[in-house]
Amino acid sequence: MKVLDRGVVDDLVSISAFARRVGLTPSALRFYDDCGVLRPAVVDEGNGYRYYAPDQEPRARLLRDLREIDLPLPEVRRVLDGEPAAAAAVVEAHLRTVEQKAVSTRQAAHRILAGLSSTTAKSPQVTLGGPELASAIRQVTPSAARPGAEATDQQNAASAADADWLPALSCVRIELSETEVTLVATDRYRLAVRKLHPQSFEGTPGAILIPAPALTELSRWLAAADTVTLEAGAELTLTTAGDTRVLAALDAEYPAYQTILEGLEPPACRVLVDRAGLADILGTDEVVALSIDQQSVAVGKERIDAITTGTPIRIGFTTRLLAEALATGVGPDVLLEIHAPDRPVVIRSADQGTFTTLVMPNRL
Repeated sequence: MKVLDRGVVDDLVSISAFARRVGLTPSALRFYDDCGVLRPAVVDEGNGYRYYAPDQEPRARLLRDLREIDLPLPEVRRVLDGEPAAAAAVVEAHLRTVEQKAVSTRQAAHRILAGLSSTTAKSPQVTLGGPELASAIRQVTPSAARPGAEATDQQNAASAADADWLPALSCVRIELSETEVTLVATDRYRLAVRKLHPQSFEGTPGAILIPAPALTELSRWLAAADTVTLEAGAELTLTTAGDTRVLAALDAEYPAYQTILEGLEPPACRVLVDRAGLADILGTDEVVALSIDQQSVAVGKERIDAITTGTPIRIGFTTRLLAEALATGVGPDVLLEIHAPDRPVVIRSADQGTFTTLVMPNRL
């Protein structure tokens, strides 16, 4: 801290005036001074009064906004003192954490409310666009386990074995609430999540497990309907303008997929690449290795242009799983968010922001 120079006092403002300008309280400013996050320009050594300079206002307002989004103080310091790109990465990572926590909180609240009102609970009923629901089914069902199917690789055999003792893996979990309908499927080596916005909702939020093949059989019927109403009771009832179908539900525990999503850290490498072009160079080997640098993705001698940020990396996948994940995407481009060679890779489509696929890498 500096001793107050009476010659410059006219260029400074008191802590109270500065607090009003930047939207913070004087007590908060004192706290941030003690923490070393926002020091006053000078302090009067005689009485301890703090004075601030006009050029400190942008930092103070940014500090205020960061605290409003509940960013922890150590992360606040990284944003205030870091390079813009690094600071943005911190805020983006915090935003993902907050959004995922909000989803978990809402689901827990729905379960609590459903339990408290179990005697009067009404089965959830939503209305969706038929083609939209058909598209969502097409995207998520390939990620469900397929027990009894011929195993083409070690992971497929393992997922089929899992389904024998955990039948839920061969199902699609459909979560219904007033704000969104979520379809989830996983075989433990990949995870697909698609969110839809309902046109209407009634009843108590809930979830239901439906075998993936049963949903797949209805996809063409759903695609031909303008709208479809879903009611999730003991069974799933689907009603269009001229027809009703009923699907048997499975009463079983579903894996805690939200734990996986919430556990993802900011990616070390992001790759934006042509979706069809990447699929074309995967080859036919059981395992494919992607070599990613700042400008391209290579598979052996084949190479495709890419936009990459972060650390170059070499990572392996079961070819079939990666090819199927690319096939379920929408639009020409695909974004791969890679955390580490042994962590799930997030695959997103720019034209379908409500659909996310996670694929486990294969150790090379």
